Amino acid sequence: MEASAFLYPWDINGDPRAADAVAALGVRRATLAAAYHSTRALTPRHPRHRVVTAAHAAVLYPPGDHWTGRALRPLPAGDWAPGDAFGEAATALTDAGLDVHSWVVLAHNSRLGADHPHTSVINAYGDRYPWAPCIAQPATRAYLVALAAEAAVRPGTRGTELESLGWYGLAHLHAHDKTAGVTLGDAGQYLMSLCFCADCRTGYAGQGLDPDRLADAVRGALEPVWRGAPSDGAWAGVEKLLGEEPAGATRAWRDRTARSLQEEAVAAVRAAAPDGFRVLLHADPVSYHCGANAGVDPAHILSVADGVVVPCTGGAGALAPFARHARAGQVLAANLTVVSGLGGSPGTLTVDAARARVLGATELRLYHAGLASDGDLAAVRAALRSN
Repeated sequence: MEASAFLYPWDINGDPRAADAVAALGVRRATLAAAYHSTRALTPRHPRHRVVTAAHAAVLYPPGDHWTGRALRPLPAGDWAPGDAFGEAATALTDAGLDVHSWVVLAHNSRLGADHPHTSVINAYGDRYPWAPCIAQPATRAYLVALAAEAAVRPGTRGTELESLGWYGLAHLHAHDKTAGVTLGDAGQYLMSLCFCADCRTGYAGQGLDPDRLADAVRGALEPVWRGAPSDGAWAGVEKLLGEEPAGATRAWRDRTARSLQEEAVAAVRAAAPDGFRVLLHADPVSYHCGANAGVDPAHILSVADGVVVPCTGGAGALAPFARHARAGQVLAANLTVVSGLGGSPGTLTVDAARARVLGATELRLYHAGLASDGDLAAVRAALRSN
């Protein structure tokens, strides 16, 4: 299977050896960040630095003039990725013989929530999640669609991978995160991720729900969880806590909202892209899940996009629902962490890739070539030679 390695521009820029070293791993392409959230990243081989702190969500290229005058617009990066950092890195990777695909993070932006608090998801208790833009709000949707089209189709790119193109919720790993004191499970996470901004309240009303009563019901359903009672997993747990009909109504609203955003964003990318440009989504086959791997309906998303990138570290079972609906030529990319310090297992990459192939994977994604140690990358090179 063909493989692609995730990279940040700062992994490449300023290191004349980096692009060739990535190519020497045996990957065919690089999935290079063009729009990314705030992060702190190790750069273990770079000749000029060891830690890069990206202070806020940013585009890693100069944003276009069409953003002028818009209230919601992307911010350029600071000194961690100055100028056209993406373009510089993309050129070096292309010169090393790699295809470059952009990596675009969308509905995950703490700076947007800080600067424009009204854009954020609001839970049933009235708490805002500044890292999670509410994808039901028209202005936020317009911003995300425009950002997807611009950040995805950078000069020299041959495809894109869109991350966080759906609902974001409580689970985030925010800076110095302290939210693991109570085990919420799938059901609790869903209830804590339901948004109660004005647009979502209108959406719930359109499903026949009274939004105030719904918020009361969510808070009441969570009371036993706060006291330590376990919540059942999967969707049955949500129905048990909230009731089958109201749970189904909230999911119908959220599923429809996410689907329409995904359709709009993919269409906007395709309108801006040349022929043959591939559009993939980082996706979870359970539509009510929130996060970087957006919850989707497999049949729907494969009718919209050219394929999906599916998290497979720890097991590749999430591939199977997509494999049942994939058409010839569509991409099912198994995303495997190859950084030991992040819970990955580069030493078992050959076995993990073989299992993913059996379950329908057509390609591999390796997270993350810039973060991995020399030992991890040596294991990757060996595995790809035998792949």
